[in-house]
Amino acid sequence: MLITGSTGVGKSYLGTAMGYQACIQGFKVSSFNTSKLFAKLKMAKADSSYLRKLAKIERQDVIILDDFGLQALDSRNRITLIEIIEDRHNNGSIIVTSQIPVQGWYDIIGEKTIADAILDRLIHQSHRLELHGESMRKKRE
Repeated sequence: MLITGSTGVGKSYLGTAMGYQACIQGFKVSSFNTSKLFAKLKMAKADSSYLRKLAKIERQDVIILDDFGLQALDSRNRITLIEIIEDRHNNGSIIVTSQIPVQGWYDIIGEKTIADAILDRLIHQSHRLELHGESMRKKRE
């Protein structure tokens, strides 16, 4: 599931709600802020726990990558992302939320060959939901 839309329209809320429902149905779910996940996995490479952490992610039935694309991926993060996507392809579900429309993800990922591989696996079998409207945070004020 790829959920895109502007700030505050409910992308994270919807992704979390889907993850919660999956938990109720007995699936193993993990949710990550994408930038923080990449930072933790970079540190894991330094202390030799990287493969263990990737294996833990792989064991989940559903993973949620929240706020994808807030910053462009460097070469390490591109490789990390393709490893995560490869492990999940046809084996588990992934929910990605992003303020960036899917067509802008090539620029975020960089390196055209890797971007093609990642997006082919993500987009090919995905359901896409583009949210529109005003920020829910503004409506509360």
